[in-house]
Parts: sequence; structure tokens; C-alpha cells
Amino acid sequence: MTEADRGVRLEGAPEPHKMIPASGGVQVAADIYGHSGPLVILQHGGGQTRHAWKGAGQKLAEAGYLAVSLDARGHGDSDWAPDGDYSNDALVEDLVAVVETLGQRPILVGASMGGGTSLTAVGEARVAAEALVLVDTAPRIEVGGVRKIRDFMGQAPDGFTSLEEVADAISNYQPHRKRPRNLEGLAKNVRLWPDGRYRWHWDPEFMKRKRSMADRLPRQEEAAKNVKCPSLLVRGGLSDVLSEEGAQAYLELVPHSEYANVGEAAHMVAGDRNDVFVSAVLSFLSKVAPST
Repeated sequence: MTEADRGVRLEGAPEPHKMIPASGGVQVAADIYGHSGPLVILQHGGGQTRHAWKGAGQKLAEAGYLAVSLDARGHGDSDWAPDGDYSNDALVEDLVAVVETLGQRPILVGASMGGGTSLTAVGEARVAAEALVLVDTAPRIEVGGVRKIRDFMGQAPDGFTSLEEVADAISNYQPHRKRPRNLEGLAKNVRLWPDGRYRWHWDPEFMKRKRSMADRLPRQEEAAKNVKCPSLLVRGGLSDVLSEEGAQAYLELVPHSEYANVGEAAHMVAGDRNDVFVSAVLSFLSKVAPST
């Protein structure tokens, strides 16, 4: 698939600081915050981009950490998988390759899909992490909340005629957030295709990936049982993806894990209450992986 087929970046869309070799010939886009300190790798959820971590990355850098936020394969400015492989295994292989390139034992922070990748990588001994932070995800998640995400991502397969339509779609999905007045910021969420229509930044093949909750659960639970490094689970108090019961089930599997419930946040915790989220993460890291 050529770049013309994929769509092009919108004018004004932020360029990634670095492209990092991943697996299978794919390169992933990364933004880097800070210059030195313990390495924190930030992985977003399905349908998001590295920009979801901008505020967190800046705060981590100010606290003395080297934060690297990644676009997952097929998302944002990362390469699309030539074979359409967006499986958990492919994402884990990408993470392994990125860690090897960066050459430092990382702290893994993963939201939703990125959290599942991080948990698998740690629990199956693919990545030796200093610490693991899961953001609104755990082995047991809610089918209804996941379906809502997929419905949002699957809408308008033929694209949008304007950024106003894009803003409307996002506002309908996240009614608890204010609709942005300046639509230029939406440039990082869509691509302008040769036919003049705006389409989401992810590879359409990503939505065709077969997902089985029945297969996911036992593998994620087994991985959780094997987590030996320090762990923090952060749940959005308004989340419809990770219930309180699901959070407590993770804490039973990883009894040494700490837990933070961000009461005013939904599934996208860092985006809803970045201040509370970062405070919880930095408090945890100050004990298990201090920057000085």
C-alpha cells in the first residue's frame, strides 16, 4: 500500500521526534521527553496515538525521567503492518525491539491496548521491566465498554467531509469532555486522503483483527500471575471498560500491586485527569524507581 493510498499527514500535524525500528520491518514513531533518567515507555490504547501522553510525558521529564511515547504499529505516524498483523503478539514483538534499541531497562506504562501489550511482555518474560503501570485495563474487562470503543472506531468508514464532523464524532463518544473550539488540534487524529475526505489515523486493517475475549482472559491472567516487578493499576472511576470488580481481580492476581482510582476520569484516564494521573504515577515511581 502506497503513501498515497494511506492518506497524508495534515498540514500542521506534529512530526515525531524519532522513528524506531520495531519488528517485521515496521518502524514506530516516538516522541521523547527529557534527556536522561530512568526510561519510561508510554503505550496508548487502540485508536489513540502517542499524543495522548503529551502532558504526562512533559511532567515525567520535569521529574527527571526519560519518557518515550510510542505510536503503535498502524496508528498515528507509525508504519502500517505490511501483512495486516495487529495481534497482541505483534505488538509485544514491537515493544521488545524498541526496548532493545533504547538499551535501557524500562518502566512500562500502558493504557488499554498498550497495557495489554505491557502485561503480556512482562508476564511472559519478554521484557525485563523495572516497573509496570496499567492504565484502565486488566485481564478482566467489560465487553460492553470494549464494544463501545469498537463502534466508535468503526464509524464513518468512508471518512468525514470536514473537521467539524470529526469533532462531532469525538464529542458524541466523550460527552464528559468539552468540544474543542480550535479544530486544528484534530490534525493528529485524522489523515487527509487524496479524495479530500478525513479518515481516522489508524490502518483500516486494524479493525479487521479478530479479537476473542475468551482467548484473551486466560493468557492475561496467567501473565498477571507472573508479574514480579513493582506494579501500579490506575482505574478511571467513570470507566465502562475496567470495572471495580475487574480491578480487584487484578489485585488478587498481583497482590503486591498498588492501586489508584481516579474518580473523575473515564477510560482515557490521562486525558481526562492528567494531573491526578501523573501525581499517582510519580508517587509510585518515587518509591520503586526514583529519578535521583
